[in-house]
Amino acid sequence: MGMLRAGLCPGLTEETVQLLRGRKIKTVADLAAADLEEVAQKCGLSYKALVALRRVLLAQFSAFPLNGADLYEELKTSTAILSTGIGSLDKLLDAGLYTGEVTEIVGGPGSGKTQVCLCVAANVAHSLQQNVLYVDSNGGMTASRLLQLLQARTQDEEKQASALQRIQVVRSFDIFRMLDMLQDLRGTIAQQVTNHLTRDWDGRRFKPALGRSWSFVPSTRILLDVTEGAGTLGSSQRTVCLTKSPRQPTGLQEMIDIGTLGTEEQSPELPGKQT
Repeated sequence: MGMLRAGLCPGLTEETVQLLRGRKIKTVADLAAADLEEVAQKCGLSYKALVALRRVLLAQFSAFPLNGADLYEELKTSTAILSTGIGSLDKLLDAGLYTGEVTEIVGGPGSGKTQVCLCVAANVAHSLQQNVLYVDSNGGMTASRLLQLLQARTQDEEKQASALQRIQVVRSFDIFRMLDMLQDLRGTIAQQVTNHLTRDWDGRRFKPALGRSWSFVPSTRILLDVTEGAGTLGSSQRTVCLTKSPRQPTGLQEMIDIGTLGTEEQSPELPGKQT
């Protein structure tokens, strides 16, 4: 359930939030399970106010049953497929990124995660004309590279500027800032998540770095890796492997060249590339 924060519902002030956090009550689930009489006594809060607060939060966050037909109709009207702007990646993802799901991009250092995310952001903002939230957790996001990707899609400076205005960048370098930011955006933005790799306990295999509990969160996971036998150390060829998907068989692979992302070779919209 959601993190408690001021303004989450009427009556939940910053002072109340801080008092509850002092008793290790940080989420709606914590408050639902707490002994409100004890909390009221130790926090100096009104018992009746706490009961009312819990009732409102439970009504806001509780799930209500739906029959299969209603659920299917809701799914059809609420799901959209967003092209990544990379043809081979869209093919691997069964047409693109599905809203309402978490799509995780896993890869080691230098595998091209940031490059792919920047390309997706540029494509969604320019080609699809949708707003984008880019959460930068390691300082890898650069405005100059983003502009270069947009310039590869259009030579119209007004369209470039318009696309840039649709991309909001938030820098979050610790988990607490990340959680607060995601909670603020709950219910309005579907997050796309990248993850690093770490070695397994025996040092033989690679695995996503966020741990076992996180592994159940993404609906789709793709692995970016430097192409085996690609030649020089600076090769831009990457293998993209689908390791988790609700729609496609796992193990499917495609090739992308991160060196051509944002170039005329990869962006046929530019003059001279039309057929």
